[in-house]
Amino acid sequence: MTSKKKQDTSSDTPPKKAEAKQNTPPKSKKKKKASKQPKASLKSSERRVFHHISEAEGSSKLSKKKYEKELARLQLELVKMQYWVKHTGTRIVMLFEGRDAAGKGGTIKRMTEPLNPRGCRVVALGTPSDREKTEWYFQRYVAHLPAAGEIVCFDRSWYNRAGVEHVMGFCTEEQYEEFLQTCPEFEQMLVRSGIILLKYWFSVSDEEQERRFQARTTDPARRWKLSPMDLESRDRWAEYSQAKDNMFAYTNIPEAPWFTVEADDKKRARLNCISHFLSKIPYEDMTPDPMELPPRKKAPSDYVRPPLNEQFFVPQLY
Repeated sequence: MTSKKKQDTSSDTPPKKAEAKQNTPPKSKKKKKASKQPKASLKSSERRVFHHISEAEGSSKLSKKKYEKELARLQLELVKMQYWVKHTGTRIVMLFEGRDAAGKGGTIKRMTEPLNPRGCRVVALGTPSDREKTEWYFQRYVAHLPAAGEIVCFDRSWYNRAGVEHVMGFCTEEQYEEFLQTCPEFEQMLVRSGIILLKYWFSVSDEEQERRFQARTTDPARRWKLSPMDLESRDRWAEYSQAKDNMFAYTNIPEAPWFTVEADDKKRARLNCISHFLSKIPYEDMTPDPMELPPRKKAPSDYVRPPLNEQFFVPQLY
């Protein structure tokens, strides 16, 4: 037996090496699989969660770099525009309407981000109170109209009556018909008074809206956006479409036409809306010249600051 083994070892060296090569990888593969298995499963689960919570994800072909570069350029123009608005005393009203999850809020955020909040306000009114329900319908909106040098963005506006109130039955048929007749007259009065009125409708497809709704269900930071009205609107797509078409037929007037923003691609929708808004304002670059600050005055010699141990500080966790 011993001689036979020795003979096998000496004569079959290449096959044994091959055999060793064949046997070694499976063991190492098993070890690698065992060691990498938790990491691989963790990454895949993270990937799945990221896909669901990323509402901004979608069919956008616009690169992040190009989007941010163009957004920065447009936001600089918005700052120039606000200088002009303040200098000339111009009054601007923007209405943002559209289906739920169409991207109105994200666009408003990017538009107002670089602007001085003292001259630019966002108005997002809630459900009217019992007293407000007895007022003239436009009364609570009139209170938020701009003064000279101000910009007001309505995140949903008086068109609630032509949309959600009509579809959900929150107003009577008489109130709805009255709105369609008086709304154009009301907007004509605003324009005649010198207000620049721009109305934007954010259009989103049924499939993209559903994807964004599903993304919100798994994202704790966005779940608050799913109101009962949003969920109800999922089953009333056709009714909302009919209400929108009828609203456009009555209120798409020459003095204040509707501008539709294709919003399936959020990045492009934001850039297109901001660019269009700037094209409608006849502003000039009135940015102040760069300032040269004089040297700071020295503190009085008799001033002594209190000891630091008498103050409370926020913990430096980061």
